[in-house]
Amino acid sequence: MESDSEMVPFPQLPMPIENNYRACTIPYRFPSDDPKKATPNEISWINVFANSIPSFKKRAESDTTVPDAPARAEKFAERYAGILEDLKKDPESHGGPPDGILLCRLREQVLRELGFRDIFKKVKDEENAKAISLFPEVVNLSDAIEDDGKRLENLVRGIFAGNIFDLGSAQLAEVFSRDGMSFLASCQNLVPRPWVIDDLENFQAKWINKSWKKAVIFVDNSGADIILGILPFARELLRRGTQVVLAANELPSINDITYTELTEILSQLKDENGQLLGVDTSKLLIANSGNDLPVIDLSRVSQELAYLSSDADLVIVEGMGRGIETNLYAQFKCDSLKIGMVKHVEVAQFLGGRLYDCVFKFNEVQS
Repeated sequence: MESDSEMVPFPQLPMPIENNYRACTIPYRFPSDDPKKATPNEISWINVFANSIPSFKKRAESDTTVPDAPARAEKFAERYAGILEDLKKDPESHGGPPDGILLCRLREQVLRELGFRDIFKKVKDEENAKAISLFPEVVNLSDAIEDDGKRLENLVRGIFAGNIFDLGSAQLAEVFSRDGMSFLASCQNLVPRPWVIDDLENFQAKWINKSWKKAVIFVDNSGADIILGILPFARELLRRGTQVVLAANELPSINDITYTELTEILSQLKDENGQLLGVDTSKLLIANSGNDLPVIDLSRVSQELAYLSSDADLVIVEGMGRGIETNLYAQFKCDSLKIGMVKHVEVAQFLGGRLYDCVFKFNEVQS
């Protein structure tokens, strides 16, 4: 499933890893729960994954790279639904008890066993092309804001607006297939502040007075998310002299961007001098994170990413799967930012916020 080379812990996690890190924000069960009986939380999350089956099946049916796609898509739906039912009856089946990582991994396994490699490829390509055409407008609007703090807030709102393009959320997949999504309208329509976790003012104060030497950004979705949300923000960091490492998936999963796709997008956005709308990109690197899921376990990353991250002084984990569901409470040895939009009712309830609320969690390490 994962990279052939050995995976290693992300170097900015405090040691020992097993005492300090677990890639799971919402506890599905507690040690006192009966190991043979699914907890209400497990059942509720198994249902979230069950609700995503129709939209995944629909994407798989129309995958022209796979022979007999409709029949195989039907098999995927049956097989994955069966696994989820098994987990409800016996949480220790299929490598359980279940958490977000296991439920995602089982879904990917079933798809790959049936020959599906990238069922969202077509929609990713379409969304990337649309977002590339909007990139200059979005960046120029941002550059026109003279006040540093206000420009930062605008860039952060852009990350949230881009993060809405998430086909792993059954509700959003439906909205998206019905009428698409407008990036600039999404920027305007974010839930009002204060957000459910809102450290923006604290981060703004640091942003104005401090510059980081190297930022590692774990990126999320294709389309507006990476191109209109993360890249304008990364460009601003570069402009301020920060080296930026964009860590993207090794293999496709839902509509997440892969490192090869991201390399291709950047080659289209840069001019002949290697600049991103007037900003030098010699300090911008794209790394293969070694990951193949829409969530991430930072105790297992590629050696390449570990090497590039050993001297980072800012880690940014973006997106609901990576930044909220698996790493919201992750502690790092350097400054960190978790940023993402809440797109599942269950996450909103856990955090005590609203659906489509925003999480902007900044932790500064006291030197």
